Amino acid sequence: MRRKDREISRDEAIGILEKGEYGVLSMCTPTNEGYGVPLNYVLFDNSLYFHCATAGSKLESLNENGKVSFCVVGATTLLPVEFGTLYESVIVAGSISRVEGKAKTEALKELVKKYSGEFIPQGNDYIDRLIDKVIVLKLPMESVTGKARKR
Repeated sequence: MRRKDREISRDEAIGILEKGEYGVLSMCTPTNEGYGVPLNYVLFDNSLYFHCATAGSKLESLNENGKVSFCVVGATTLLPVEFGTLYESVIVAGSISRVEGKAKTEALKELVKKYSGEFIPQGNDYIDRLIDKVIVLKLPMESVTGKARKR
């Protein structure tokens, strides 16, 4: 990291990930083009989990090369008079893989808890009905870097 004065601790980075609502998963397509897609996610068991459809460009790219990065931007405040911005961000890198069985169900329940916490019973029913129509991906946090400009 070039700006060591803006580097944040792993604990601060985890806090940003816990509060974040979405991030951008970056990967390389089979034709070696960069490809980024915004996704919601959940952090648990020292990994990030995502869900997606059972087919599409994202899966084609991940099947070719599972090395990815995921960027979450937390709070930002523009500073027009200073031509700058207060910000916080985290980048997680690692090798992504599919999750099956009990781990798949657990990850989906964690997503429901995070995004629809007031509707857990309905969310569990939703998971039971659609479990075979969704892919769950796991990104172990092999590398976590965070950066912030604060006052």
